[in-house]
Amino acid sequence: MGVNSVSWAPSGALPGAIARKDGAQQNTSARRFVTGGSDNMVKIWEFNPQSNTYSQMGVLPNGHSDWVRDVVWSPTLLSKTYIASASQDKTVRIWTSTNPSDISSWQLAKVLEFGDVLWRVSWSLSGNVLAVSGSDGKVTLWKENLRGEWECVREITE
Repeated sequence: MGVNSVSWAPSGALPGAIARKDGAQQNTSARRFVTGGSDNMVKIWEFNPQSNTYSQMGVLPNGHSDWVRDVVWSPTLLSKTYIASASQDKTVRIWTSTNPSDISSWQLAKVLEFGDVLWRVSWSLSGNVLAVSGSDGKVTLWKENLRGEWECVREITE
């Protein structure tokens, strides 16, 4: 199938460890990215310095039922990290993890449902507001409140 979108993990947010030539472990920032594609899946990939290749860590659970049009990793270094995806299935899915190095720690936090196909998602620079655009010509801004619920805080139309 095809990859429609790719987004790098934030720099320094995902610690990793690699073996040095002397056998000791050296902590580094892991090089990871997330993809979304025509196979309806959101996948996380990680660089392996020993083989000098990227390999798939896994697929995020409870994915989409149609093409993933866009995917984005939150740019911040908060206590938890977020990945959001927009789909042809008219939903945005938001996953979160407090330990992004462990693929099994990723949990689906929220499914935002819309009436039209969605094209793009984008996090604010601070990583706490998610912008969503779709075929309806609107941009909606979403934010997680103190109770952990996602709410639309603004709607912008052309």
